[in-house]
Amino acid sequence: MRTIGVGLLGLGNVGSGVVKLLDDNQDAITSRLGARVAVQRIAVREADKPRLVDVDHALITTDVEAVIADPAVDVVVELVGGEELARRYVLSAIAKKKHVVTANKALLAVHGDEIFDAAEAAGVNVFYEASVCGGVPIIRALRDGLASDRIDQIIGIVNGTSNYILTRMVEEGLPFDEVLQDAQAKGFAEADPALDVDGWDAAHKLCILVSLCFGVRVKLSDVKLVDGLRPIRAVDIAYAERFGYVIKPLVIGRDHGETVEARVHPTMIPRRFLLAGVSGVFNAVYVSSQALGPSMYYGRGAGMMPTAVAVVSDVIDGARDILAAAHSGVPMRLRVRDWHDRPIRDAGDLESRYYLRAAVIDKPGVLAQLARVLGDRAISIREVVQSPDSDTAKGSATIVLTTHMARERDMQAALADFAKLDVVVEPPCLIRILD
Repeated sequence: MRTIGVGLLGLGNVGSGVVKLLDDNQDAITSRLGARVAVQRIAVREADKPRLVDVDHALITTDVEAVIADPAVDVVVELVGGEELARRYVLSAIAKKKHVVTANKALLAVHGDEIFDAAEAAGVNVFYEASVCGGVPIIRALRDGLASDRIDQIIGIVNGTSNYILTRMVEEGLPFDEVLQDAQAKGFAEADPALDVDGWDAAHKLCILVSLCFGVRVKLSDVKLVDGLRPIRAVDIAYAERFGYVIKPLVIGRDHGETVEARVHPTMIPRRFLLAGVSGVFNAVYVSSQALGPSMYYGRGAGMMPTAVAVVSDVIDGARDILAAAHSGVPMRLRVRDWHDRPIRDAGDLESRYYLRAAVIDKPGVLAQLARVLGDRAISIREVVQSPDSDTAKGSATIVLTTHMARERDMQAALADFAKLDVVVEPPCLIRILD
């Protein structure tokens, strides 16, 4: 029976999960594939470092290129993270005509064009299921399950850390900073949480999803509307509930024909919407397509074993290609018929309803000033709530309002106008609303 050799670049959390999964499920994988899949070489930074799994020390080396070049390695699994080193290793593996599996969303969001072009020229595949939503098979669903359909829209919760933080804030009424510290202590958030809480991890993943769904080239630099969680307070969560909403950290992609929409931000969504019930570290992607209609894909978006499941499933796909001496899949951008370049819609042209909370001096005429600013920008108010500040010594009040549909450009201009008013005592909090 043939053995498909795997070369692991990295033996951290996910790499250890891959080794464990291949060992634990070896018989089942062999029976389904008709061949064995075995780790032949492993590249690490420190050869003698304690490991999460037991591996034969003879497989371990600090020489990455030796792993890539080893003739016993058929599939290279890149788990080193980052961009530049990972790019170099992936391109080296492709040049040696090895299939590549990666969980690296940043790599694909920044260097995807170069990598997929190189893979096409070399006649090999790059598999990337684990790059978005961990163990949730969203890439396969979009690439294969919906291959006969036309996708109009995707809305997703793709960052478990942000979702965990907002869930705790909603359910326990805790402030952002306290929940973030707890998430860091539990290992759900990094010591530097910026990628997660400021939206950039989700933006990397959105680039992959939008490219796959709509057949366009999308780089991270193309996504101009990326907002994070830091401005959200308990009062915003309470008002969201009062208005019938839940705040969730969303990625949104839409096909507008000539242009494609791509945005990342916390969003108020109706409590009845399916994504409203996705809590904790779980991920979900809601897809709207013309023939099937709405569908949703849900599960654990990170962690050793969920991510390892996605990585090993990609390894098996690569093995099937090798065994069949043909390619069962093609690079991401070639999955869409009539692929062509289309621009990402300018952030200022995006439209939404808005929630706005402003702390103002408590005196007559203030609401009229705010309404005048919005009216001058052609923004129509839908609801208004005014209440005294909890610290009455400040002599301030909180004004909360929601708008009808408005353009992002106009709302940002209105915020700049608010900043010029003497009655506004701190920068307003803005949250977009998705009905």
